[in-house]
Amino acid sequence: MKVVVVYESLWGNTAAVARAIADGIGAEARALSTGEATPEGVAGADLIVAGGPVLGFKLSAQKMRDGIAKNPPKGPAADLSQPLLRTWLEQLPAGHGRSAAFDTQAKGPFGKGAPTIAKELEARGYVRLAEPEGFIVKGQTGPLRDGELERARAWGEQLGRALQAAF
Repeated sequence: MKVVVVYESLWGNTAAVARAIADGIGAEARALSTGEATPEGVAGADLIVAGGPVLGFKLSAQKMRDGIAKNPPKGPAADLSQPLLRTWLEQLPAGHGRSAAFDTQAKGPFGKGAPTIAKELEARGYVRLAEPEGFIVKGQTGPLRDGELERARAWGEQLGRALQAAF
């Protein structure tokens, strides 16, 4: 089976979650940044899992990235080199596989991005395999809350079982 876990990550937290999800799914899963996940590379995928960070109560947007570039938060520098997940989703060709969505977010009423990702994947023909999932980051730049990588790996295992059952 062909499984890709696509992510946008600014401070490495979403990338770490994506890799943990891919590890949980199994050897057939590859974690790819939005820059690496070309249309050809995801074509024919049996499962696409996509995720990104929540900034300003929603998925990362260019305006938010521009603000980060002009006024970077303290701590590690953000990686602004990869395409937005929003842009990647807009360019995703229609498919017939399954999908799942996740986000990384600060705990509290600070918004979610995974439901938006799930809707975009479904609009392109990918049937939802699981409900959208959120993983908690401490503050804007992280690190991830203790236990989140283990939880991401376990969620990946659940996705892998669900995918096997679907085929």
